[in-house]
Amino acid sequence: MATIRDVARLAGVSYGTVSNVLNRPSYVRAETRERVMQAIAELDFVPDQRSRQFRPGRTRTIGIAAAELGNPFFLDVALGAEEVCRENDLGVVLCNSAYDPVRESHNLDLLVQQRVQGIIISPVDENSSRLEMLKDRGVPMVFVDRVGDDRDVWSVVVDDREGGRLAARHLVDRGHGRIAFLGHPHRSPKVELRYQGAREVVDRSDGDITLELVRSASWTVEEGRRLGALLAARPEDKRPTAVFCANDMLALGLVQELLRAGLRVPDDIAVVGYDDIEWARLGAVPLTTISQPRTLLGRTAVEMMIRLIDRPGPLPQANHIVLKPDLVVRESA
Repeated sequence: MATIRDVARLAGVSYGTVSNVLNRPSYVRAETRERVMQAIAELDFVPDQRSRQFRPGRTRTIGIAAAELGNPFFLDVALGAEEVCRENDLGVVLCNSAYDPVRESHNLDLLVQQRVQGIIISPVDENSSRLEMLKDRGVPMVFVDRVGDDRDVWSVVVDDREGGRLAARHLVDRGHGRIAFLGHPHRSPKVELRYQGAREVVDRSDGDITLELVRSASWTVEEGRRLGALLAARPEDKRPTAVFCANDMLALGLVQELLRAGLRVPDDIAVVGYDDIEWARLGAVPLTTISQPRTLLGRTAVEMMIRLIDRPGPLPQANHIVLKPDLVVRESA
């Protein structure tokens, strides 16, 4: 039977490199990983699964891997999680993935090396093979905000389809006939659900109401400004009378650019955001938005994690909690 040292000799690497490929693949260059995996396949090497199982440390510490702490939404989720950790004498290791899947993989490896009790994650890529690998090794994980109930994992999310319905229904009730959705549904399942919810309301409404999809390249204030300039440059009869944005960052940038172009919000174009971050009520035009229970998301995730790590034996079957959004009406729509 081939050993890990046989794999190392065939691949022309060290024993430690093979170990990293098996346990911390993000730390190894892609071409080296490929060479090691070819050697594993050629030798029909089977790692000792017992040695690869997750062994947490004795200190009760939870790891949090946030998708982007520069976004106030994820910061609020992390703060909610930290509150419950403090109440239960749990330590916290907080990592920022900055919307970078490579950085996320490094963070996950770091948390495993720190031997945290479990990992709470808002994944950059919810279909990452690294997440499946950690699950197979028995790492307790709770997904926040970015995994639906079709996955065999523990998760807490917000009903984004209902959030889309709330936003579109508000705009339709205000008499808007040309509505635009600003976001990129194909890049995010959550944004797709928000768009689908808005589409349902528009399609079922009486009268000639349209919903235009305006794709964004990112979810930032700068991208909102860029798209705001494009909308402002259209002839009045080609502009939407209302815009539903995939998040508040886009909405804030959009409002800034519309005002700079001399348009009135909401008289010329009404704007609805999504998240209800702290900045939403502080803009030049306070933002009407869909409120997500951000702190409750973080708190619920830690409560789920405590149930996971305190339960003896194998990890239980998937458990999904879905929280409800609310419409917050301010001056922008």
